[in-house]
Amino acid sequence: MQRDLTIWYLEMTDPGQHRPARPQSDLRVEAARIPCPELNRFFYTAVGGDLFWVDRLDWDYAKWMAYLGRPDVETWIGSVEGTPAGYFELEKQEAGNVELKYFGLLPQFIGRGLGGMLLTAAIERAWGMGASRIWVHTNNLDGPAALPGYQARGFRIFKEERLT
Repeated sequence: MQRDLTIWYLEMTDPGQHRPARPQSDLRVEAARIPCPELNRFFYTAVGGDLFWVDRLDWDYAKWMAYLGRPDVETWIGSVEGTPAGYFELEKQEAGNVELKYFGLLPQFIGRGLGGMLLTAAIERAWGMGASRIWVHTNNLDGPAALPGYQARGFRIFKEERLT
């Protein structure tokens, strides 16, 4: 079955554009300071399994470790009452860019107001990494709240691609 794909590239170029989410629960967000391929692969497949995240499925342990061991890559875990609820990966790039590489919640935690809070934490951390620009991309195969969620926090579309 062929699918039409629309990809939206979004950016934030000034901390003043950020519209933080109001806390609605006791989400705790902590850095995963020890590179752990098993952890990132778990989140990648658990969050992205129904969203057609496929580009890392063939990564072996060494490739995960090489990626996660880079000082410019950070993984952060959001948890509620000690239970992992979601994650995000940030990658510091050239010219002050920080890319929000992956972001999402485990299915059980969707619809509880946690996405905005976790995204707020991701944006605050990206600015804390010295970003002059934060960017992310999403597409029409992601969850229905993805694009509106990024826009609600202050991201603006700078490019759109349509693939058939």
